[in-house]
Amino acid sequence: MKKSRGIGDGQTPSHDPSRRRFLKGVGIAGAGAAVADRLWIDGEATESDAQAKGPRALSGTVPVVLDINGQKKTVQVEPRTTLLNTLRNHLEPPITGAKLVCDMGTCGSCTVVLDGKPVYSCLILAVDAVGKQITTVEGLGTPEKLNAVQNAFVEHDALMCGFCTPGFVTTISAYLKKNPNPTLAEVREACKGNFCRCGTYPRVFEAALAAAKAGANS
Repeated sequence: MKKSRGIGDGQTPSHDPSRRRFLKGVGIAGAGAAVADRLWIDGEATESDAQAKGPRALSGTVPVVLDINGQKKTVQVEPRTTLLNTLRNHLEPPITGAKLVCDMGTCGSCTVVLDGKPVYSCLILAVDAVGKQITTVEGLGTPEKLNAVQNAFVEHDALMCGFCTPGFVTTISAYLKKNPNPTLAEVREACKGNFCRCGTYPRVFEAALAAAKAGANS
């Protein structure tokens, strides 16, 4: 009987197309990352160099104009700077309602409203938010004049440590504009991207339904 060829018998292993494609893909990805790093470092060309040699990768900081809570804010940030980082660390005064917790787009504490939709600001680059309307929890109401959702959170004691609260408030405020008369199941579904480590979910959902009855979408 013919002996099969394998690694253990001193023979070269048979050709494996899937493994070859995998290794080739890894090599290409690694090369791409190296090239990207090189372009970033080499991007410090002068304007005359850029005109002579064509487009180069951006480096350093760039001016960014953001529409935040109805006001235009100009900041100097690196192109890789997230919207959350920009809000908290590059504005004067800083806007700290959106919280830095997981920084991985899983907890929802950094949620802001971008053109009417709740988004994780830790996953959005500041440069990608240019030309869009950004609303943080500060833009929904003030201590003197809370919006319906904020007021309902107070009345229903829907917060404990408070880190998740701004994310829930912005998420629910945006959702009630889309669905002004939700069921409990719909509220729960709308909030599935926001985590409360204190476990205050029942109060949060009560507050959302109360805000809907109070006309939060108006």
